[in-house]
Amino acid sequence: MSKFKKIALVTGASRGIGASIAERLAKDGFSIVANYAGSENAAKKVVAQITEAGGQAIPYQADVSDAKAVHAMFNHVEAALGKVDVLVNNAGIMELQPLSKADTQHVDKQIDINLKGTINTLREASLRLNNGGRVINFSTSVVGLKLENYGVYAATKAAVETLTAIMAKEMRGKDITVNAVAPGPTATELFLKGKPNELIERMAQMNPLERLGTPDDIASVVSFLASTGSGWINGQVLRANGGVV
Repeated sequence: MSKFKKIALVTGASRGIGASIAERLAKDGFSIVANYAGSENAAKKVVAQITEAGGQAIPYQADVSDAKAVHAMFNHVEAALGKVDVLVNNAGIMELQPLSKADTQHVDKQIDINLKGTINTLREASLRLNNGGRVINFSTSVVGLKLENYGVYAATKAAVETLTAIMAKEMRGKDITVNAVAPGPTATELFLKGKPNELIERMAQMNPLERLGTPDDIASVVSFLASTGSGWINGQVLRANGGVV
């Protein structure tokens, strides 16, 4: 595998939005590191689809909530391919409960993956990303919508938005931009799971385009933020939601 291509590390790349991002950035010419936590077969399928289309990709298993595992992942990528140019912090979980029923496990799990996981990768990227690189975090438009039952999830993502703005300033002098994408309702397994059809349809109608987003819609936004053309956008949150908020 050529070490002359730019390298994009996509966390949570085995399915849904992450898989679409990995495939899109591969089409854009990046060598892809498809990170996954437990879905090995799904990640290998994403890698196979990329390589069969003429792209370059490798899978790598790491739980982003484990700082040592994240450190080892960056070590492996640098040894195998070279320094990372683009980090996409897509890995995350969403569990819905009203705050009155948000037990310790519900809280800790989302904080560990959504918030600590992002901190772990940002820490490595702040020290190891190539100059001129890109960091693309993931938030949610629920931070703006403030829907019931999304309290803990939205809180972790609001923290990610704050981290995004602060890291952008801390990268002064390295020509590294740090931005976040905040999708609205998007037709993924993560979003659709456990929701009745009536609720899904109601949420699809919330935006003036009257549909759910697709993983490809979000991957297109990430593609732009990963490109040289986005160089003057920094420390921002791009709400990709069809106008819902």
